[in-house]
Amino acid sequence: MRYIYAIVMLFLVSCKPSYTAQEIVDKSIENSKLKVLKNASISFDFRNKKYQADRNNGVFEFIKTEKKDSLNIKDILSNNSFKRYINGNLIELSDKKQKAYGNSVNSVHYFSILPLGLNDKAVYKKILGKVKIKGKEYYKVEVTFNENGGGTDFDDVFIYWFFKDNFQLDYIAYKYHTNGGGVRFRDVKKETFVDGIRFVDYNNYKPLEKDIDFYMIDKLYEEGKLKKLSEIILENIKVKLSKN
Repeated sequence: MRYIYAIVMLFLVSCKPSYTAQEIVDKSIENSKLKVLKNASISFDFRNKKYQADRNNGVFEFIKTEKKDSLNIKDILSNNSFKRYINGNLIELSDKKQKAYGNSVNSVHYFSILPLGLNDKAVYKKILGKVKIKGKEYYKVEVTFNENGGGTDFDDVFIYWFFKDNFQLDYIAYKYHTNGGGVRFRDVKKETFVDGIRFVDYNNYKPLEKDIDFYMIDKLYEEGKLKKLSEIILENIKVKLSKN
């Protein structure tokens, strides 16, 4: 019995992930060279719109500009406000529209530098174990948010898959509740390196069936049970590091 117990304990220890969720995220950020973006300006084009993010150690200003016919629209989201300008004039908006437009701007900027945002104070990280996708082994990490500081979509749930060999973020899934709710899954379409910093384009999928086990979506992906909806492609990426 003693030998059987020892074998069981060895099996359990060997199955236990080698790193905590926090360590995995930290190593991913470090290996992707993303940490410098905490104090930098970046810009890129996404779906015929121009985006710019200015970050200074917690102080931020996120900008989106687009042209619709004769209208030049500029949205600015900062730590404590959202403002929309049309042809240079500040537009008065309801609280509901401010939140909606602000969330739209924030979402693009949030995804553009993942996994950097996973160390925000409102984030809870939990490792779900190791899994294999397409023959490669990944750390599977769940992310949830505190209502205080987690934004208007604090009840969304995310899962991230980090490649075991280099902690590279290759897959993302999230379960959201706005506009009737839903589930999305993303895999890497292309990597782009700017000054050594890793940026990623994604293919965006949804499940073929509505009622699924969200935590098994990686299996559905491997089984071909996801439908491709769109592509998330960042173009003309530029980075300007702060001299401070």
